[in-house]
Amino acid sequence: MTSGHISQYETKIIIRNIERKDFPEIIKLQLECFPNMLPWKTEQLESHIRKFPEGQICVEYDDQIIGSCSSLIVNFNDYLEQHTYSEITDKGYITNHNPNGQNLYGMEVMVHPGFRRMKIGRRLYEARKRLAEQLNLKSIIVGGRIPLYHKYNDKLTPREYAEEVLQKNIYDPVLTFQMMNGFTLKRIITDYLPDDKESLTYATLLEWNNIEFKPTKSKVHYKMSFPVRICVVQYMMKKIESFEEFATQCEHYVDVASDYKSDFVVFPENITMQLLSFLDERSPSEAVRKLTEYTPQYIELFTELAVKYNVNVVGGSHFVERNNRIYNVAHLFRRDGTIAQQTKLHISPIEQKWWGINGGTTLEVFDTDCGKISIMLSNDIEFPEISRIVAGEGAQIIFVPYCSEDRQTFLRVKYCSQARAIENQVFVVTAGTVGNLTHVDNVDIQYAQSGIYTPSDFSFARDGIAGECSENTETVFMAEVDMEVLHRYKQTKDVLTIKDRRTDIYSLQIRS
Repeated sequence: MTSGHISQYETKIIIRNIERKDFPEIIKLQLECFPNMLPWKTEQLESHIRKFPEGQICVEYDDQIIGSCSSLIVNFNDYLEQHTYSEITDKGYITNHNPNGQNLYGMEVMVHPGFRRMKIGRRLYEARKRLAEQLNLKSIIVGGRIPLYHKYNDKLTPREYAEEVLQKNIYDPVLTFQMMNGFTLKRIITDYLPDDKESLTYATLLEWNNIEFKPTKSKVHYKMSFPVRICVVQYMMKKIESFEEFATQCEHYVDVASDYKSDFVVFPENITMQLLSFLDERSPSEAVRKLTEYTPQYIELFTELAVKYNVNVVGGSHFVERNNRIYNVAHLFRRDGTIAQQTKLHISPIEQKWWGINGGTTLEVFDTDCGKISIMLSNDIEFPEISRIVAGEGAQIIFVPYCSEDRQTFLRVKYCSQARAIENQVFVVTAGTVGNLTHVDNVDIQYAQSGIYTPSDFSFARDGIAGECSENTETVFMAEVDMEVLHRYKQTKDVLTIKDRRTDIYSLQIRS
């Protein structure tokens, strides 16, 4: 048989960039793949190939487009892990595409239902990986649908569903495929795609890391400014008669912070110890256990205040009982109604002796609408290792609620906070208690001077202090920190305490 005869049996699969002439077929393909979702508009497709033509890829088979994928480049640190599809794609127009970014973000992959046994999806993912390698991008990030979740939502939470898929107890056509292609699950995203009824608007955040990535100095992203206003409460510990009186005091400060359009309001450590002034219990260990009974009221109060006044609340700390053990737990109440917790890791001798407090085992970095933050209660800021870890995970502000009984203890918190700000090129915010609880053992005297501390350089406030309260006075103060100034400083200044670390001779790890 001659080659001329062979050619009549040949078929061609071509992987190429999308062109304008393909738009009608792309829209038709999208309607085939996602019949219950709105397809691309022609002007959106125009914007895709104008902004980032290399990231728009299709598969052609016998002159028919049977698959496609769309991408843009971002600096993912500029976004929240808990983002929406509309935010990360700028409503589908990718006008936020950043050629100097470090991450390829996958907007969409689709394969015609009639050609889904031909490894078309794998070919598209491999094309994306090659593109990330060619452009020296750090990773590929995708928000993946979980289209079969609606069949299990009466029995499983999204997280439980994802874990069942990972254990291969459930097959999900999207998540299973992504895991098989080398992506790792980072978290569950809520309200990702409003018209994705099958996934009930949930999605998975997944990442593939480019092991060939070589950091370069050119990967710098600039905004003009990103100011974040912080209200610090130097809270007076004084005798009260009820939880309602405590709630009234706290609401007053949140109201003040909101009036000044603050993004965060920060309360001190052990703020709910004030409740012991009306609880009839002299034994410290029993008093703390009584205090844990107010956990639901405490959480309900600050959740309501954060939403009502549209401000993120660092709610100091509260003692929480878990499995018959007591922990000192900081709470972040976001203004969208969500809550996060950081358990104190390093327990003071007084906490151990009088109250039987146990140390936590996990270290968290939280997403907020103002960037990534971390919370360290009092003693924790005195251990430089954990500040370095959270800074390495992207935290830009470290909040330090504290409670100190004397000037020496206060100065340890203050000086260590200033050191952590300089070492890690982050902002550190401290909030302490003042006043006296004369009838409560071990919380009877307080000493504080709350402050906001910055790196020490020309880009920041003189002396590395954005603002401080007067010592031992019930008051609040506000100050703004600029996240974009911090970002540029980390990239371009002469003193780079993060980048200049000698990782060839030392390293830092956190044990799981």
